[in-house]
Amino acid sequence: MSEANAPETRRFDTEVHQLLKLMINALYSNREIFLRELISNASDACDKLRFEALTNESLKGLDQDLAVDVRFDAEAGTLTVCDRGIGMSREEVIDNLGTIARSGTKQFLESLSGDKQKDAALIGQFGVGFYSAFIVASEVSVETRRADEPAAKAVRWTSSGEGEYQLEPIEREAQGTTITLTLRDEHKDLLSEWQLKRIIRHYSNHIAFPIRLSEAGKDEAKDEAPETVNDSKALWARAKSELSDEDYQEFYTSLTGDEEKPLSWAHHHVEGSQRYSLLLYLPSQAPFDMLINRDEREGVKLYIQRVFIMDAAEQVVPRYLRFMRGVIDSADLPLNISREILQDDPLLKKIRATVIKRSLDLIERLAEEGGEAWEKFHTAFGSVLKEGVIEDFEQRERIASLLRFASSKSDDEGVGLDAYIDNMAEGQDTIWYLTADSLKVAKNSPHLEAFRKRGIEVLLLTDRIDEWLVAHLHEYKGKQLKSAASGKLDLDTDEAEPDESAKTLAGRIKQVLGEQVGNVTAGSRLTDSPGCIVSDDNAMSLQMQKMLRQAGQDVPDSKPDLEINAGHPLLQAMADETDEARFGELSQLLFDQALLAEGGELADPAGYVRRVNALLVNALGGKGESSEDDAASA
Repeated sequence: MSEANAPETRRFDTEVHQLLKLMINALYSNREIFLRELISNASDACDKLRFEALTNESLKGLDQDLAVDVRFDAEAGTLTVCDRGIGMSREEVIDNLGTIARSGTKQFLESLSGDKQKDAALIGQFGVGFYSAFIVASEVSVETRRADEPAAKAVRWTSSGEGEYQLEPIEREAQGTTITLTLRDEHKDLLSEWQLKRIIRHYSNHIAFPIRLSEAGKDEAKDEAPETVNDSKALWARAKSELSDEDYQEFYTSLTGDEEKPLSWAHHHVEGSQRYSLLLYLPSQAPFDMLINRDEREGVKLYIQRVFIMDAAEQVVPRYLRFMRGVIDSADLPLNISREILQDDPLLKKIRATVIKRSLDLIERLAEEGGEAWEKFHTAFGSVLKEGVIEDFEQRERIASLLRFASSKSDDEGVGLDAYIDNMAEGQDTIWYLTADSLKVAKNSPHLEAFRKRGIEVLLLTDRIDEWLVAHLHEYKGKQLKSAASGKLDLDTDEAEPDESAKTLAGRIKQVLGEQVGNVTAGSRLTDSPGCIVSDDNAMSLQMQKMLRQAGQDVPDSKPDLEINAGHPLLQAMADETDEARFGELSQLLFDQALLAEGGELADPAGYVRRVNALLVNALGGKGESSEDDAASA
């Protein structure tokens, strides 16, 4: 080897040893990202050649059939990424690879102007993506020749990432760059066809150039052309006029793996100083863990210039729209240096607002059309959408208009708030609701008796989230929402006051029940039931208390109020009861039944069973010695 061609050892221009350790161990959270970065750099190089060929006659013809070749050799433990792009001169290698955080792509982009800059699909920003190769590699070798220089001007760069690199001149017939990684033992599991296909398709499936994958020795022996493993046509980047429904449906399946057709979709391009594209889908079925995994938003994928960055974070897609599927692609979104975390920026807020608007537009259109598609959506995602009323104050009323509920006048869950208001009884100015564990419990609640008597519809809320929903949705279109279990119904302004005998009976029951209840009052809401639990407007409902206890939360002590129907035969019999022990048993039974009717939990279930059995024994005439004992215990 001549002295002129001897390798030259140089040190990086920064204290790179510690910086590389930081990048390898802390900057990137996923080792697979190295391949995304190398393929992105190769794509940039192809784009640079394409643009320079527009003005450089010597490059004409070289910008045809550009591609990125990925080759692996499991036996040798190497992975190679090769492109026939613009390549680098010796000086550019020193500037771009010998200096951390100096991005040739960024410099090139800054040199463009006008439409050229708008059309340049260049990804690199920070000049550190190349060094992610050291996450998995013990040594990295780069052979490159700039497209407008002769073969003898090529150069080889080699480094183990320890603060130095070697530089030597070589001959290279093809323009472009070949990067060879010698993988460390613990990362050689990546050297398989299925692993590399998976990584490429996950991160780089829509790069504008074909990505060809081959295995060293295997394809040559079979004399086969390398397989193109990516879909270089990003459907969302194409004009809507070019696409058919079948195109959108096929892309949805490839994007999500869901064989069921989407219910609807929206495709938008936003142009101007800040450019981005949206392709959003409403799926027809929900994953099994949709309600549990509120923080998992794998549905809408975020791309920067067709390169997958992450599943959309909450800054872009709110939790209550986590069922949406699709793609967001932007040229301008700011990322952190590892391109794994979004930085706060006004554009983020614009994209988020657009995602919310377009998603709700789709749902509203579906609701207006009705039919099977709307029923599918409401069944699958209605409960998730309710979270928006709680979390999104700006869109609260719009989201509320899309919710549907069962009601005391309807067996199906198809009553919306607007329809409820249209069907209000004469003089009614309140939206009444009742929360319960199940639809059956709600429909049989004694609280509905007063409303049925007056022909007033009550919404029956049986989702677990409904308690939180009504705690945040106090009114809708000027109509107050109020619980049918409220202590004060205000249904009739001329309702007669309970007489003294009713008040006396309520006082006796209160004295017997003691600290179990707050107040016992005689009211007029009940027609068929002897009593019911009522709550203060500001008090926590029994359902909310029950859910919090089930979640292991501390629940403050509270005493439910009991309202009695003094005209009921049971209460009339109790008013005449002179045996205080028997009156006490009947009062406790009345209270326990009222709790059970609300889906509440009894403090003493065994005591309740004993009292019921004693009443049954008495009703049967107290036959038998054991029966007499049971009756006496009552």
